[in-house]
Amino acid sequence: MADYIHEVRQLVGHRPLILNTAAGEVLNDQQQLLLQERTDTGDWSFPGGYMEFGESFEDTCRREYLEDAGLQVEPVRLLKLFDKDFYTYPNGDQTQLITALYLVKVIGGHELDHVTNETQQVKYFDLDNLPKLFNDQSVKMAQAVIDDVEANR
Repeated sequence: MADYIHEVRQLVGHRPLILNTAAGEVLNDQQQLLLQERTDTGDWSFPGGYMEFGESFEDTCRREYLEDAGLQVEPVRLLKLFDKDFYTYPNGDQTQLITALYLVKVIGGHELDHVTNETQQVKYFDLDNLPKLFNDQSVKMAQAVIDDVEANR
């Protein structure tokens, strides 16, 4: 059932919704984090997005990473589940985002080299010099990555 969120939004408008999302963390050999520059706000976020009806968190992570970053990934392990973050989109949609953040490994594809409807560009950043992130949850996710990297040195 493609585009599940848009169908639900047509029924409920901008009212608050609890939505499930999944995202992935990819680090290059220099321990830099791959982020996506969003077309809707111009901020940066982890490649990822909303779960479609019938998907698992891991399925969502795979699909969204390919759509947002051009890369085929395989989830390796769940880094953290974020379940109490709220965001109102520029169009007025209110959400409580429940996001599964995975450490993923790249198994194919190529980093996007063109603009899509959701991605301006993808780029690697040093963990101590991240750009303006999309929302509070993205900031928490970045901190979870930093904590994980430090714990596994």
